[in-house]
Amino acid sequence: MSSSEIILELSGVGKSFNTPDGPLPILKNVTVTITRGEKVAIIGPSGSGKSTLLSLIGLLDTPTEGTLVISGVTVADLSEAKQADFRNQKIGFIFQSFELISPFTVAENISAPLDISGKPVNETLVQDLILSLGLQDRTNARPQTLSGGEKQRVAIGRALINQPDILLADEPTGSLDRATGEKVLDLLLGAVATHNTTLIIITHDESIAARMDRVFTLQDKTIHERP
Repeated sequence: MSSSEIILELSGVGKSFNTPDGPLPILKNVTVTITRGEKVAIIGPSGSGKSTLLSLIGLLDTPTEGTLVISGVTVADLSEAKQADFRNQKIGFIFQSFELISPFTVAENISAPLDISGKPVNETLVQDLILSLGLQDRTNARPQTLSGGEKQRVAIGRALINQPDILLADEPTGSLDRATGEKVLDLLLGAVATHNTTLIIITHDESIAARMDRVFTLQDKTIHERP
């Protein structure tokens, strides 16, 4: 359930890339406010800047202009090292390509963000998450032995282990068949509801967008909310 607590605020955010012919604008004047627990879809044609916007929100890139505030913190005021710590604590990522660590087991992949941040691994929390994702029979399995749906569930667990304020998902079911994708989406929506996590999902799938609280379209280099 969403609340009135503002988790993400973008004000006049823009992003350009330098080219031999001069700056190439990708995003202009992106202004949006999202609260805790909201489920948000971002749609738009290929090349419209969806992944660029997700990279800015996820602190993987910096805007050329404008202000980005996450959980009350103006991220431009943080050093690069503090931004990395902040990202690990406040933001979870789910990628279409899973990005699992091959030598690690399911349990080790899920707990990896805790290791990276130097936090003690709460085995009970890890096992509870594994159980909620239906992976209890695969706890010690390696990624190369998992199905696509199982890999995506591991990626969801890894993204949630730090109990982030924001979960960013880039076409999280795009590489899965329809039935598996729907099961993974059900698990994802259930998990974010349990933790009251804000979900921002990039998708081309209108059926996924229809299950979100709000839908935004990227068009003409900026963002528009559907009524």
